[in-house]
Amino acid sequence: MAPPQGQMRPGRQLAVLGFIFVVLYLLVFFSGGASGGWKDRLEPRLGLDLIGGTRLTLEATNTVDGKPPTSANLEEARQIIENRVNAYGVAEAEVVTEGNRNIVISLPGQNRDLTNVGEAAELRFRKVLKATDGSGAAAAPAPSASATPAPSGSATPAPSGSATPQPSGSAAPKATASPSAGGQGGMAPTPSASAAAPTPSATPSAAAPSPSASAEPVPQSIEQQRKAIEQKVGAAAWAAASGLQAPADLTADPSLADKLKPFGTLSPQEIAVLPVGMQFNVPTITCQQLDNRPAASIKDENQQAVACESGAKYLLDKAKVLGTDVDDANAVLDQTSSWVVSLNFTGKGQEKWTALTREAFNNEGQACDQTALGQDGKCRVAVVLDNEIVSSPEIQGVLTGDSQITGSFDNKTANALASQLRYGALPVTFEPQEQQNVTATLGDSHLKAGLLAAGIGMLLVIIYSFFYYRLLGSVIFLSLVLSALLVFGALVVLGRSIGFTLTLAGIAGMIVSLGVAADSFVIYFERLKDEIREGRSPRSAVPRAWVRARRTIISANAITLMSAVVLYIVSVGAVKGFAFALGLATVLDLVVVFLFRHPIMTMFARTRAFLSPRVSGLGRALPARSAESGAARNPRVKEA
Repeated sequence: MAPPQGQMRPGRQLAVLGFIFVVLYLLVFFSGGASGGWKDRLEPRLGLDLIGGTRLTLEATNTVDGKPPTSANLEEARQIIENRVNAYGVAEAEVVTEGNRNIVISLPGQNRDLTNVGEAAELRFRKVLKATDGSGAAAAPAPSASATPAPSGSATPAPSGSATPQPSGSAAPKATASPSAGGQGGMAPTPSASAAAPTPSATPSAAAPSPSASAEPVPQSIEQQRKAIEQKVGAAAWAAASGLQAPADLTADPSLADKLKPFGTLSPQEIAVLPVGMQFNVPTITCQQLDNRPAASIKDENQQAVACESGAKYLLDKAKVLGTDVDDANAVLDQTSSWVVSLNFTGKGQEKWTALTREAFNNEGQACDQTALGQDGKCRVAVVLDNEIVSSPEIQGVLTGDSQITGSFDNKTANALASQLRYGALPVTFEPQEQQNVTATLGDSHLKAGLLAAGIGMLLVIIYSFFYYRLLGSVIFLSLVLSALLVFGALVVLGRSIGFTLTLAGIAGMIVSLGVAADSFVIYFERLKDEIREGRSPRSAVPRAWVRARRTIISANAITLMSAVVLYIVSVGAVKGFAFALGLATVLDLVVVFLFRHPIMTMFARTRAFLSPRVSGLGRALPARSAESGAARNPRVKEA
């Protein structure tokens, strides 16, 4: 084999390795999420089996018949929830079914807020047909010039742990594709209160459809619940509410306020079973009651619905575009560096979306009442997630491309919403039950035992290396130390960035990687001995041995890495953590091989100690070479 061209400069590789260490540990100590003292910043994120975590029980509910979900629906819901909690990386959450109603979620870390992972995430796009006051102020008999405030204000994210942002008047989806020739591109934000339309009168608009108090067919159980509510509020109140064809004008009939007052005492669960028209027309039914309705209260896309945004109560049309029409959802930064959720529609979904925006832009059939129109006199489309309106922009053109949901999102809430939409809506409605902190299933003693096993394994490798290779054993020792420091720093950074948690399975993967690292040492050093036995000097043998051993080392590590990748893809739970840790340690071992082991060997080859058989660990190879050289110089000695 021809000698390698050019002379290696080991200082460059060592400088690159030093730069990697500096950057890595700057991230460890000063990257986002680093807080507390120096010791706290050096702590990796440990898994549920080592430090315990948070456990939440979700119970499947059904407001119609109370029957438990089918086993297929419960398993589908379990898979969707597991995808949601693992959306940011290797979180190693435990998501299991319990009985025929419950799903139990366990996640590493104490006091974790897991309530958002059980949200239905039913996305609906509905036209806003009418708007009225939902604050309850209109229930007072005092006259008012305008009782219908249009939504305004800035969006505020939901409380911590919730993936659903609160309604926003300024949040407006906008299309990324060009509109068709029929209109102007984009969507306008929701109008402010100053541009609000006048309060609707008791007489319904001739153009806008009026919701009927009991027009839609209902299951028998719902009808029974309504009869119970009728008895609770009284026959007079029920008759007055049923006779409303538009939001009640209490200024024209002050006595109506007393009749409708009992509806203000109903619970959100009772409000949810009332007819749509009654929910919208009765002024004593407020947005506070509507916003607290049970999950999936407005799930049926084939019926009109009532929802609130910024204190305004909207009558919404049937859902023309559903969450299933969305092909993908991603959290991205827009041109103003604000977090938005980008929606990519399916083929049929895009057709539905274009048809809906055309219908809203042209206000076909004059379906949208004056109270529901935007500043430019166009219909608005509400983006409804579960029971809440995320935004309700005015449609300013026929949109033929993808869209964005905007609002006061931050990185966490935007990614959480995108995750919910990406993995689909839950086929079952859940209510959070008991949430508690749990202790470690294996505990500190098992963690210490795992670390002790890793330490013993590394110690045995080092002892054997010094015994067999002597000076070269110091190269093995330093390489293992550097690999351990790289792996540890990577664990801390990955724990903060993608949620990687270290479990006993991960520790096992790193212990296995020690064997891979030891193999690469043996390959290199034995190849070095072979080169010296063939008559080359130690200094020239180092680069030749590296060229020959390099391909074998890369092949061995590549096979290990591919095995880890395949195992990570096909496995779940703790096995996935084992595969990730094994792959990470293997990659970092290759970094140390190229940037430290070979350069440091090149530097050792230039020292006197390396030429000493007793010191270098090349004792058997160097004497054999010396004997052969001496015999060649003195043939008489050989004959004797």
